[in-house]
Amino acid sequence: MEYEIKKEGKFEYLEVGEGETLMLLHGLFGALSNFSDLIEKFRTTHKVVVPLLPLFDLDILHTSVTGLAKYVTQFIEHKGYDKVNLLGNSLGGHVGLVYVLKHPEKVKSLILTGSSGLFENAMGDSYPKRGDYDYIKNKTAQTFYDPAMATPELVDEVFEITRNRLKVIKIIALAKSAIRNNLGEELNQIKVPTCLIWGKNDTVTPPFVAEEFKKLIPHSELHFIDKCGHAPMMEVPHEFNEILASFLNSLPKS
Repeated sequence: MEYEIKKEGKFEYLEVGEGETLMLLHGLFGALSNFSDLIEKFRTTHKVVVPLLPLFDLDILHTSVTGLAKYVTQFIEHKGYDKVNLLGNSLGGHVGLVYVLKHPEKVKSLILTGSSGLFENAMGDSYPKRGDYDYIKNKTAQTFYDPAMATPELVDEVFEITRNRLKVIKIIALAKSAIRNNLGEELNQIKVPTCLIWGKNDTVTPPFVAEEFKKLIPHSELHFIDKCGHAPMMEVPHEFNEILASFLNSLPKS
């Protein structure tokens, strides 16, 4: 599915549908394609918004989780969104957590899937190696329960990013920032309804991470999906969307 990317000043984003805002925050190697099934389902019931996070455009000093959260803050202010249902995968979940801790009044609900913020294996167990296609292929496959999900197109996408020296430096900066920025002591401040949707076979943010989030975030519910890795909305979109729809329908209408 081809989407029209809107540009306003420094912001690039997708916005489709009408209704309550459902904002999707992608991860370190994320792209619109990660959310295609989710966008198609929820554009009929919600205003689905996907800001393209400037992973490689911030100066090195601000290439961090908090730098990205500031960008999201500015984007939401620029668009005038209110009472956002905020969904984040991997690093995007971490950015969403930082945002909701600073601006709880702007968020109606929080959905985390494979989120960093407590613990994660950065790129599995080592940082990206430039120019090593097989390494990138294996690492991309490890994101999923079913390695076939790492299609040649997806691997090529990740490989292109890791061929660029400056982008690799920024990936490492973001990965290290995610590890340093541990939110364990702040999560009890989150009061919005929170839905945790996790792959039971996630090796990047393993199931115990989801259980810890559930323990620390007061109004949270946890759903595990079997035979599923770090990106449930890609690997098992039908199950993911069913859980998400049920959660969103359970919220009080604005």
